[in-house]
Amino acid sequence: MNPIRTAYLTAARSAVDLLADPAVATRWDEPSALPAFGVGGLAGHLASQVLGVPAVLAAPVPAGDPVGLLDHYARGTWLGAPVDATVNVAIRRAGDGLAADGPAALVDRCATTLRELTGVLLSEPPGRVVHVARGPWSLALDDYLVTRLMELVVHADDLAVSVGVATPELPAEAVDPVLTLLVRLAVRRHGQPAVLRALSRAERAPTSVAAL
Repeated sequence: MNPIRTAYLTAARSAVDLLADPAVATRWDEPSALPAFGVGGLAGHLASQVLGVPAVLAAPVPAGDPVGLLDHYARGTWLGAPVDATVNVAIRRAGDGLAADGPAALVDRCATTLRELTGVLLSEPPGRVVHVARGPWSLALDDYLVTRLMELVVHADDLAVSVGVATPELPAEAVDPVLTLLVRLAVRRHGQPAVLRALSRAERAPTSVAAL
C-alpha cells in the first residue's frame, strides 16, 4: 500500500471528523485564528484539500516532465504572500464559496468525496502524474498529495484553535512527511544554521523559522 496515499487519506478522514465537530458549526460565522478568514471560510478551505482532488485527477496532463516538490513551492506565488495579496484573497473567496451552504452540507460533501477518493487513489499507478492548473505545471501524484497533506495538517490545527477544540492527533506516518516538507522549506527560506538552532539550541535560535 502506498504510504503517501494512505497518509493523505488518514489526514483527510481526521479533517472530516473535525469539520463535523459541533464546535465548528457553533462558531461558523465567527472570525478564525487566521487573519481575514472566518471559521466557515477556513472550514471550506480545509475541505477543499479533499474536494479539489478529483478535478486534479481528472485534468489532462500536458507533455513534459513534472516538477519536483520543492520546485512546486519555489515557483508558487502564494508562499509568503501578504494576507491581502490577490492569490490569498482568491483562496479566501474559494473557501467562503465552499462553505456557503453551511456546515452540514460541507461535511456531507466532503465525506462523500473522500469515500470515492479512497478507492481511486489506492488504484492509481505508482508513476501517475497530475497537472496543477493553478501552477500551471505537473507533479507526481504522490508529491501533489504531500502538498494536500501539509494543507490538511496545518489547517486542521488552525480550525481546531479557532473553535476551541484539541488539534487532532495523527499517526507519525501522516505527520512525518509534513514535518519533512516544512523543515526543507524552512531551510530554503532561512538557511541551515537558523533551522538547526531553532531545533537544538534555544539560547541562540532565531525568532522565527516559519516555512510558510
